[in-house]
Order: sequence, then C-alpha cells, then structure tokens
Amino acid sequence: MKLKTYEDMNLLELDVMKEISSIGTSHAATALSKLLQKEIRITIPEVNILGYEEAVDKIGYIEELVTATLVRMSNEVNGLMLFIFKLDLANAVLEKLIGRRYDSFEELDELAYSALEEIGNIIICSYVNAFTQLVGVEIDLSVPSSTVNMLGGVLTVPMAEYGYVTDKLMYINAEFIMGGEKLSDGLLMLPDIESLNSILEKLGVS
Repeated sequence: MKLKTYEDMNLLELDVMKEISSIGTSHAATALSKLLQKEIRITIPEVNILGYEEAVDKIGYIEELVTATLVRMSNEVNGLMLFIFKLDLANAVLEKLIGRRYDSFEELDELAYSALEEIGNIIICSYVNAFTQLVGVEIDLSVPSSTVNMLGGVLTVPMAEYGYVTDKLMYINAEFIMGGEKLSDGLLMLPDIESLNSILEKLGVS
C-alpha cells in the first residue's frame, strides 16, 4: 500500500531509511574529514518522523540561532535537503578553515558565512551521492542557499513546503565526532510523498 504521509511508514521502512542514512552520513563525514584534514567519525544515525515542535525540541530550542543550508532535489526524487549548523560544529569547522571562532552566528563575516554554506553543500552532496548509488536513482541538486535564523524559523520552510500533505518532518540525527568531541548538527531529507514511495519500491520494501 502506498504511503500518503511520512507517518504511514512502518518499522521496516524506517529501518531501511536508517541504513541508507548511516551510509550517507558516513560519506558526508568522510568528505568533511578530507576537507578539514582531520579525522571525523559519526554516531549511529537515527531516523525520526517528527512534528514541528518535536523536531525543534530534538534539535535545540525554538529561539536558538543557527545557520542552515537548503538544497532542492529534482529529477527522480523531488524534495528538500536541509543541513543545520549549531554553533559548536560551526566553530570547529571555521577554526580549522579560517582560524577563527565566533561567539554568535550574528558575528559571522562574509568569509565565514560563505565557508559554512560551502561545507553545508558538501555534506548534503556527499549524502545524496551515496543515496543515489544505493537506491539507483538520479537526483539533481539546486544551487545551495543559506540563512542565519532562529531554529523555529528555519524549520518553518519545510513545513510550508509540505504542510498541505503532512505536518511531519523526516529528521536524521547523527552527531559528528571531531577530536573526541561530539558536535551537534541537524540533517533533514524531505522527499515528497510520491518520491518516497518510489524510493521504497526500488528498495523492495514498499
């Protein structure tokens, strides 16, 4: 039976998405490790189908300032990819790349902002490239766009995109580990329902 909303996914389908996410996030960590020339590992990812408030609580708190990179997917899979930087991960990356740390995202200069956008794009592209190879689909990605905003505001973007179909988000939670320190981030892969059905059918679990 075809899914009508994210929350219709059963445990097997969620487990399959978790396995794919594990490989995708591993590729993302490898890409980041090569760029920063530093060993980076990830925790085992969780895939959760969450409402807006649940997603905010899982990632942080509604007024927390974050930087987010958004990329649109098209071709055989349509939807959004959203990567959220919290300040600890952003500073770990920026210190390595440009030798600076920031007390707040409000202090970011153009160089730091551009660096975070590029890193967010690299993480998303690495994840999607692994995903396409595993599932056997072609996905085109848009030029990335980034913003500094409160977490609550950032998460309204996918809700506005899919609110007419579902009030849930697919949140992939895997923390990067750099120098023994766990660094917080947020990754949301949000295929539209038609694309999600197609993905699961290709994987033989629809």
